[in-house]
Amino acid sequence: MTTGISTAPRRRSPARTFLPLAIAAWLILEIWLLTVVADVAGGLAVAALLAGGIVLGAVVIKRAGRRAFKNLSDTFQQAQQGRQPAPQGPGRGNGLTMLAGLLLMMPGLLSDVAGLFLLLPPVRAWIGRRAARSLERKMASAPAGSFGDAFQQARIHYPDGKVVQGEVIREDRPEGPAGPDTGYRPPLAP
Repeated sequence: MTTGISTAPRRRSPARTFLPLAIAAWLILEIWLLTVVADVAGGLAVAALLAGGIVLGAVVIKRAGRRAFKNLSDTFQQAQQGRQPAPQGPGRGNGLTMLAGLLLMMPGLLSDVAGLFLLLPPVRAWIGRRAARSLERKMASAPAGSFGDAFQQARIHYPDGKVVQGEVIREDRPEGPAGPDTGYRPPLAP
């Protein structure tokens, strides 16, 4: 049976190749830095640094969540009053602030430094602008309707192999009683 699926091996994207390696290198570097700091300052200092990062990250995330809820309620109030809500610029939202809090909560010194840098407004604005430009570029280069049916396209090109045997029977008789079990149904042939 021909399904129209190419049997040629797919080329693996560089991101799928190097992302696991980058994560593994990040984890090894985090562990190495924690052992170096533990040798210099002691285990209690490392535990205090990790606990302080967790507490600071939780405070940052809680504050960003409250600000997001306040912005949402203000937007709803403006919409109810008939005013157009003012759009926020890139890097002015709470998503990057929450990411900073998450990085602070992760155990490790590099993630804490990255989280602290992400708390700085100029860094947040720069990353927000870069992300917005990248998203605009990707959306401009995508063909129309490509995102909406992406799942269907993936199912067509890479089906999961499940085949359901069955028959479709269509009877175009309007007369007689209508109901699910009113007529004879032939058995399904294997």
